[in-house]
Amino acid sequence: MLEQINIENILFIDIETVPAFPAYADLPDVWKKLWDNKSSFIRKKEEDTPETLYERAGIYSEFGKVICISAGFIYVKEGSSARNTDREIRVKSFSGDDERTVLSEFAELITRNYHREHHRLCAHNGKEFDYPYLSRRMLINSIKLPKMLDTAGKKPWEIQHIDTFELWKFGDSKNYTSLELLSNLFNIPTSKDDITGKDIARVYWQEKNLPRIVTYCRKDVISLMQLFLCFRGEPIIAEEKIAVVE
Repeated sequence: MLEQINIENILFIDIETVPAFPAYADLPDVWKKLWDNKSSFIRKKEEDTPETLYERAGIYSEFGKVICISAGFIYVKEGSSARNTDREIRVKSFSGDDERTVLSEFAELITRNYHREHHRLCAHNGKEFDYPYLSRRMLINSIKLPKMLDTAGKKPWEIQHIDTFELWKFGDSKNYTSLELLSNLFNIPTSKDDITGKDIARVYWQEKNLPRIVTYCRKDVISLMQLFLCFRGEPIIAEEKIAVVE
């Protein structure tokens, strides 16, 4: 089934998110009450408090914001077959402190270049996280949803989203398999050689090192593309054929 999709019609994405405020103490009173209520549903340990749990606020679209979106595509040179090694990867990242700008630039990209029925978005755990998170944050920022993300009223088979996590499940619903684990399993150079997802909020708010997060996000989307190739039984693309578009 995957082989029937023209790989050049897929935009691979990965996003990084952080809590909307640096710390629980910085929350306005009304948002403290709202987070207190939310955190009561995610407590797992007796010592968990709204303050200690706030570092996880970034994974909830109501309490977080998008600081980086990395998007990549696989380019097949004219005259080459999809399985040919004569392919290249192009990656571009949208990042910044102003979430509306980050989202607007990404929305413009997919509205302009990925709006037809044969186009696809691909992300790891995208159906549970990336796609709904982006859509909700765009609505919050008064950004018109691109056709690719606007799933309202669509039947499941009409939604143009691919999820490598879902593909790996093969119907199994017992646990979560990370991109890092699958990358190592398929001998793909791992994207987790610097920081992990748990470090993103700290690196952003405390270290104020957004470029480090952008690099991490970019590596993730490259791993995603290589993993998709492995799922199709095709060789991964050599590092010298991966280019970053500034």
